[in-house]
Amino acid sequence: MKLRIELTDGSTEDEVIIRCGRVDDTIQKLQEYILNLASPRLVFYKDSQEYYLPLEEILFFETDSEHIFAHTTKDAFKVKYKLYELEEMLPRFFVRAAKGTIVNTQRIYAINRNLTASSQVRFAGTHKHIYVSRHYYKTLKEKMNERNI
Repeated sequence: MKLRIELTDGSTEDEVIIRCGRVDDTIQKLQEYILNLASPRLVFYKDSQEYYLPLEEILFFETDSEHIFAHTTKDAFKVKYKLYELEEMLPRFFVRAAKGTIVNTQRIYAINRNLTASSQVRFAGTHKHIYVSRHYYKTLKEKMNERNI
């Protein structure tokens, strides 16, 4: 196995490319290891317990007065980060949807567009929904289009 690191000028995001003749256990383990390194480790809190959830389960993060909550399909957990800190550390499929909300674009089921006010974002398998402000709608729509490529 060869290993090569290339430095590129002006790159805004790091990219790891694995070139191989076939995908075997070694390549799969390498991929998993790299993905685990790149994913932030967040601790979620509810009552007196700590939870360690995969980020893919999170629908959205939302401010509620002075606290930040991470919402799953059935529950909500407190997070000890500010929204701007989460925005910097979360994977690219999380995007700001409103001043107090960051949404997981991989979990969006539908967007009900409203030209005069906030558009409603719905998620599959839950009654939960959020509103995306007009200011953030274009960015969210671009991320949704990237998801479909």
